[in-house]
Amino acid sequence: MAIFKGAGVAIVTPFFADGSVNYDEFRRLIDFQIENGTDAIIVCGTTGESATMSEAEHIEVIRFCVDYVAKRVPVIAGTGSNCTETAVMLSKAAEEIGADGLLLVTPYYNKATQKGLIAHYTAVANAVKLPILLYNVPSRTGCNIQPETAAYLCKNVPNIVGVKDATGNMAQTIKMMSLAGDSIDLYSGNDNEIVPLLSVGGLGVISVLSNVAPKETHDICQMFFDGDVEGSRKLQLKAIPLCDALFCEVNPIPVKTALEFIGIKAGALRLPLTELEPAHKETLKAAMKDFGLPVVE
Repeated sequence: MAIFKGAGVAIVTPFFADGSVNYDEFRRLIDFQIENGTDAIIVCGTTGESATMSEAEHIEVIRFCVDYVAKRVPVIAGTGSNCTETAVMLSKAAEEIGADGLLLVTPYYNKATQKGLIAHYTAVANAVKLPILLYNVPSRTGCNIQPETAAYLCKNVPNIVGVKDATGNMAQTIKMMSLAGDSIDLYSGNDNEIVPLLSVGGLGVISVLSNVAPKETHDICQMFFDGDVEGSRKLQLKAIPLCDALFCEVNPIPVKTALEFIGIKAGALRLPLTELEPAHKETLKAAMKDFGLPVVE
């Protein structure tokens, strides 16, 4: 059984100006997501700025999210690392806390071989019992999970169940799904490609857009599942200018600004990320208004 079906939010981590976690605002954001139809919460991913968290802080943010969500929707914890030992440690901790699944990004900077990826993911999977999604985002990591590797892992390692695909390479994705048969639970990692990936067997999206438009992102998926492919397609296309604006600078810079525009105090970014450029703020605000979001002036 899939960890979730539909739109999972790659949730931001709200910070105070001093960089500490704003847990009160995190509660607000979680409630906003669940009340507007988000199907799962993915905590401590790229959008949550996990790369600048200490290991202890990383675990504490996962713990808070799991406890506060309280099984209202599945919680998937980002526990990937470029160090296999660290990924094992974080994954074990997330399992003990009570997460429903794990999201494991490819080892970054090291740039493992395909043999290395198989060894890395197998080692983490053997250390836990939770279902695991591989996260393939070579534009960030410099490391690409080849279709044959993803298919092998999902077929041969029982608790590796799927892939968050942010390659932007539909030919590669289609080949992966062809090789895998029914072995891969596929989720789009790009908000501008939800419908295309659903069309080749995807189960949903792990979404940045959902932070500010949870209902609409959920609806793109649900309409498709309900057979209203035309409605899903139209909503996907309507969202494209906003998707583009949310990536006018590196994620999560624009989405934290977008949350501020709808009245949620996402707060500061941790260096080396910096505040959105003024011209991009105006572009983002215009795209949000055109999409119909209630922007606070």
